[in-house]
Amino acid sequence: MAKFLFVTDLDNTLVGDDKALLELNDRLEQSRQEYGTKIVYATGRSPILYQELKDEKNLLEPDALILCVGTEIYLDGSHTPDSEWSEKLSSGWNRDIVVSTTTAFPELVSQPDSEQRPFKVSFFLQEEDSQKVLPQLKSELQKSGLDVKLIYSSGIDLDIVPHGSDKGQAVQFLRQKWKFVAEVTVVCGDSGNDIALFSVGSERGIIVGNARPELLQWHNEHPADYHYLATNFCAGGILEGLKHFGFLE
Repeated sequence: MAKFLFVTDLDNTLVGDDKALLELNDRLEQSRQEYGTKIVYATGRSPILYQELKDEKNLLEPDALILCVGTEIYLDGSHTPDSEWSEKLSSGWNRDIVVSTTTAFPELVSQPDSEQRPFKVSFFLQEEDSQKVLPQLKSELQKSGLDVKLIYSSGIDLDIVPHGSDKGQAVQFLRQKWKFVAEVTVVCGDSGNDIALFSVGSERGIIVGNARPELLQWHNEHPADYHYLATNFCAGGILEGLKHFGFLE
């Protein structure tokens, strides 16, 4: 056994099976104490919603947090976003233009204020409207000269973020900072906004057994022997995958 970089989404990935989560927490903490494994949570949640979940589910204290679908990184318990990452994202981003462009689309319903962040503008968008709205919105934003990315997941959540930001890019940033190679980095997810975790490099990937259709479709279209589709759900699927890759016995 050796140290590895463990990165996981939270909702319906790490969290969702309390019994398996207890076992996984024990195994991860043991690996961190014995070998220096790093634990990272990568979630669409804002700091406020993350803290609520952490308290409710008694999550381990992570070594880093990737919040707001990759637009904010917090290191070692800091409450201030990492300035180096923020600096990288600011090129080609203008929040005010993004907001004004979206007003032309009545189908977009703003998410609560807590979810609106410096590098993220977030809406609810019904699945039946998404196929029409997303291409039009993307086109309008491009006309404004902005370099942005639209992340749509779970059939309802739309996040507009800088092009260079997503969970996957944030993991690459941490990997290089901490000097972990892809072979000892493992990423775990269940939905559309986790595709970035799996698509950016050759990290070991665990797709939990309860994954949503958009991630399963992507997995089928992009087969790779370093991705593992678990049969168990949530933390149980992560345990299964970590054993498959040899990170846990």
